[in-house]
Amino acid sequence: MEPAPALVAVAHGSRDPRSAATVSTLVDEVRRQRPELDVRLSFLDLSAPRLPDVLDAVATGGHARAVVVPLLLGHAFHARVDVPGAVATAAARLPGLEIGVSPVLGSRPAGGVGHRSSRPGRGAGHRDGHAGLSAAALRRLAAVAGPLHDPGLGVVLAAIGSSHAPANAAVADVVAGWTRRFGWSGGSAAFATAATPTVRDAVAALRAGGARRVAVAQWILAPGLLPDRIERDAAAAGAPVAAPLGPDPDIARAVLARYDAVALAEALPRHLIA
Repeated sequence: MEPAPALVAVAHGSRDPRSAATVSTLVDEVRRQRPELDVRLSFLDLSAPRLPDVLDAVATGGHARAVVVPLLLGHAFHARVDVPGAVATAAARLPGLEIGVSPVLGSRPAGGVGHRSSRPGRGAGHRDGHAGLSAAALRRLAAVAGPLHDPGLGVVLAAIGSSHAPANAAVADVVAGWTRRFGWSGGSAAFATAATPTVRDAVAALRAGGARRVAVAQWILAPGLLPDRIERDAAAAGAPVAAPLGPDPDIARAVLARYDAVALAEALPRHLIA
């Protein structure tokens, strides 16, 4: 029986060592949930090991297939350009290694179960991604905000922000869905950089709209310099702020779900997944 493809998780990377440590702990949780699977961690920039080096190691380690799972919450520049570019370069350099790429964690596949490196845009929808992300974020929110079924509550969902407007709109979609689900006074996306509103402005707008209390959730995987800005802005606005998603078991399950969808597609005859 052919061995399962290696799972190569790829994160953005950061100068802040807390970020790489958190992602490494998340990948350890993925390994704990699937101990028979070869799971590797890589980074696009600023941290090591880099994605090309890890794919080289997977190939020299005897694997014929690998699935790259971007540990990204938005389908922005890194997902649209950096990851497909690195994978395409590696595929040309490593003809004996078949490389698939999953949608990012924060995107819901809109058509196929995944996509191959030759067609990096296939299957990448937005909305709220894998259900595990919302489950983890809401648990963290409840830990600082208390009961979530409160019509007087306003919630800000803070993300890093992107120059790619659909990526920002996807964050707004998530908090809008939560607002309908829990019957909140209001919900708003906010961003640390590259987009508006800021956390302070979003908190002020929710209060002006009638929210009796406001809390801030983070649509961010790991701590770092920009998440620190979100936390400072929330504190300045007098709003409690939840922790980043971190190495939550539900996030690990989301990583494995992304992997499984692409690994299954690659194992099936092409006419069954077209």
